[in-house]
Amino acid sequence: MENILKYYQFSAFKKDESGIFSGNEISYSILNDTHFLIFEKEKEVFNLYVTRYTSKKDIGINKPEIIETLVNNYDKSKPEHRIILKQYFQ
Repeated sequence: MENILKYYQFSAFKKDESGIFSGNEISYSILNDTHFLIFEKEKEVFNLYVTRYTSKKDIGINKPEIIETLVNNYDKSKPEHRIILKQYFQ
């Protein structure tokens, strides 16, 4: 998983204080000024979301304007999971 996070330039993990991700650790990658992909780390499970915030400074602090679950329990060995992630960076 570490290679995927580095390849797609996800941030370091930090604790969610917004309540949206249940206080779990989150990491984000910037798609544009207001849209971000977020990996939520829940113990050893990673969930992937696409979100909209007014600023990257709001991530993990405030609730997103929009949030959509892309993959529950992301598994890098599953091609369909890799494709979902990859399509956002094309």
